[in-house]
Amino acid sequence: MEAQQFLAEFGYIAHAPNGIEKLRELVLVLAVQGRLLQQQPGEDAAEVLETIGKERQSLIVSGVLRSPKPLPAITEKDRPHAVPANWCWTRFGEIALHNSGKTLDSVRNSGRPRRYITTSNLYWGRFDLTNVRQMLIRDEELEKCTARNGDLLICEGGEAGRAAVWVSDEEVCFQNHVHRARFLGRINPFYAYRFFEKLNMTGEINEHRKGIGISNMSSKALAMIPFPLPPLAEQDRIVAKVDELIDMCDQLERQQQERRKLQNALRQATLQALAGAQSPHELKTGWQRLQVSAGRLFQHVEDVKDLRAMILDLAFAARLSSAQAGDEPVEHFLRRTREAKAKRLATGEMKRKASAATDVVQLEVELPEHWAKVPLDELFQFIDYRGKTPTKTDSGVVLVTAKNVRPGRLERDPIEYISEKSYSEWMTRGFPKVGDILFTTEAPLGNVALIEAPPNFALAQRVIDLQPFADLNSRCAMYFMMSPIFQTLLDKNSSGMTAKGIKASKLKQLEIPVPPPSEQARIVARVDQLMRICDDMETQLRDAERTAKRLADASVAAFTGIAIEQDEDAIVKAPQTDLIAPLCLATPPDVKDQAPLATILARHQGEMAARDLWQRFGGEIDAFYAQLKTEVAHGWIAEPAVAEVRAKPAEAAGA
Repeated sequence: MEAQQFLAEFGYIAHAPNGIEKLRELVLVLAVQGRLLQQQPGEDAAEVLETIGKERQSLIVSGVLRSPKPLPAITEKDRPHAVPANWCWTRFGEIALHNSGKTLDSVRNSGRPRRYITTSNLYWGRFDLTNVRQMLIRDEELEKCTARNGDLLICEGGEAGRAAVWVSDEEVCFQNHVHRARFLGRINPFYAYRFFEKLNMTGEINEHRKGIGISNMSSKALAMIPFPLPPLAEQDRIVAKVDELIDMCDQLERQQQERRKLQNALRQATLQALAGAQSPHELKTGWQRLQVSAGRLFQHVEDVKDLRAMILDLAFAARLSSAQAGDEPVEHFLRRTREAKAKRLATGEMKRKASAATDVVQLEVELPEHWAKVPLDELFQFIDYRGKTPTKTDSGVVLVTAKNVRPGRLERDPIEYISEKSYSEWMTRGFPKVGDILFTTEAPLGNVALIEAPPNFALAQRVIDLQPFADLNSRCAMYFMMSPIFQTLLDKNSSGMTAKGIKASKLKQLEIPVPPPSEQARIVARVDQLMRICDDMETQLRDAERTAKRLADASVAAFTGIAIEQDEDAIVKAPQTDLIAPLCLATPPDVKDQAPLATILARHQGEMAARDLWQRFGGEIDAFYAQLKTEVAHGWIAEPAVAEVRAKPAEAAGA
């Protein structure tokens, strides 16, 4: 492999979405293509095939093995990629004796109880033996359904192709949905395992199994799989190197997870400090601190969700607005609301309020004196169509269900209909209007969306239309109901185990803040402004993740030759890059010390980029890293910082 290119593009792969998984895939692909290590003279896989042929013939002569039907020869079309000249292509059935296990029928069988494993015990690279059962197996049946140390077990059903090497001096039986591969010619079973792991990661395994999800792989299909066979000694070296690199990927993944935890904790602490600001000055200072740290606090699209939630809580707690001279007192607005409600009751437009629930929980939130806390049924008429389901049709009037009501927006999909006749018969409790709020009472609970265009739809179960009595700013009320504070209030008053819901009698009594009308408008303007910032941030992060993924795909494709399907306008080339990883001299070595890297650093002001130091070292990349590890351990070179990968300037890249 081209180590310099790998170093240059490593960061693009590692830090892309699912980048560590791509690195693992890259390691496995290079391993089975013979590009992970240099081939050694005097080693030839043809000798392995010759040994296997003699061993198989001996088993046939002794009666242990029946003479098998020859498998088709490997053609050029069968070879998915090139391999080194001293490797051979063969079929999996040529290098291993394999068969399926015992049918699990302990009732009719006699014999002694034996431990047996099923596909549910077999995972990628390991076995879970916590629930191993027993079955009766006769002694004469043991050989065909027993795994011993070094056998590769492969799932026939379920996730067909999933494999692991049995590593134990204790033998174990296995069921008929598990293939056992016992290798001839001292083939390393762990190399074969990595081969199957590679087939799975690249998706090539699907060419050899039938079914999607719950799939199967017959013995014939398994035997026909083309297998890239290295010399024996190289198999051992590949296994050791793959183990080392996969372990490095695991360590890097753990480090990323730890950094992610710290980042999440820092973001939450920053947002909580901002939400807890007690004065306009503290709030301004908190926003400035958030802006400065945004690059570290928000690195994934989902991170912005926390910021949106905090903005809504700040609005709910009156931290985004203040009273201004000339604002109409909130009492005037509440008087209009009460009068409008009384008029609807008097005209019969709405029915009298049902008996109130007695076990309603309210949250204690401190609000400004010029605000009020008001139950929802004092602000809205509840147009509730719960209790029955209209007959659905293929066309007609759109039926809005809980699936269409998302947080802050009304989605068109999925589209369901009722007939025009059903619509006129169904909508007898009131019609939705522009400015109404749709509220889901169950599955999911608490989604709210504002009706912003003239509605021409019917309402289904689990959706309540909240229709303001007076000139309430519905968007402001929607933001308050979307806030985590109000969502917590909903949860405390909900019932149900799997699908939580809330009774209308409780929902009507839940209180939300009500500022003066002018302040409601200022809150909406402020929240909209901040949400646009969140939108921009999400767009940038989404574009960055998409670009990183494309770059990683392009880098992997460049190494492996495996093309990644992308949209035509999304195809990119891996950019020319520099690896910025400064290595610094720590304690200068003694003249007698074997420290060539520290000696080079000492001659160059004690600091040098990792790539430059490697080039001056003049050895193979593996030898360089081994020497670097040794000199860091002795304290001659300081522990390196995390490397950065930066794109080269256009002129430099083309040079």
